[in-house]
Amino acid sequence: MGLGGISIWQLAIILLIVILLFGTKRLKGIGGDVGEAIKGFRKSMNDDDKPSVEERKGETLDVKPEQKTESTQHKD
Repeated sequence: MGLGGISIWQLAIILLIVILLFGTKRLKGIGGDVGEAIKGFRKSMNDDDKPSVEERKGETLDVKPEQKTESTQHKD
């Protein structure tokens, strides 16, 4: 006996029917889509572990805005 009363031969027949119904190209596409979805889910779960901008208090960027003067204007 296999999984829950289903034998290996029954699983093979079901797999053969699925391949005949959908075709190998479509099954590859479905597999790729599922893989991308899992990858995106894992990435979003890892991003949740990182602190957000609001949680990083005291960290600032020291950037001065560029001031336009006569010497920095573009000459055409």
